[in-house]
Amino acid sequence: MEEQFTRLIEAVGEDPDREGLRDTPGRAARAMEFLTQGYAQNPEQVVGDAIFSSEMDEMVVVRDIELYSLCEHHLLPFLGRCHVGYLPKGKVIGLSKVARIVDVFARRFQIQENLTTQIAQSLMDLIQPAGVGVVIEARHMCMMMRGVEKQNSEMVTSCLLGAFRDNSQTRSEFLSFVNRP
Repeated sequence: MEEQFTRLIEAVGEDPDREGLRDTPGRAARAMEFLTQGYAQNPEQVVGDAIFSSEMDEMVVVRDIELYSLCEHHLLPFLGRCHVGYLPKGKVIGLSKVARIVDVFARRFQIQENLTTQIAQSLMDLIQPAGVGVVIEARHMCMMMRGVEKQNSEMVTSCLLGAFRDNSQTRSEFLSFVNRP
């Protein structure tokens, strides 16, 4: 990967041996490895044994999980917040593991629509709750730094599964938690 970054620097007309760029290919390769570490992970692995039996059957919501990803179309960052809710049905998941599931999928080349669905489906598969809701609000550098150059645009996506899709009251409760002032 380091060699590819050297070629990229040369392709834009720069000298990779210039003092300020001399170590850039290595740094850029390490950064890209970090930003795409989700390819080397899976949700089962990051959750481990942090699934617990529970009688709890009321909604669990984790709001404002920061996420950073790379747009698969331009390899530019998008960043924002993810809100995850579920209705336990005999099992709950460790709080930090919800954020780790978000990161597993965010740390891959992505489009926000697929990221939202992957997080929701993963939680359904892991703990078989009565329902899952995921909402992501993100700003995309591919719209801000190039192309239409819209600085204030934000994309919002949702994926509602099980009771979050089928029951309007459950859906409304989840969205009220997410859309607070």
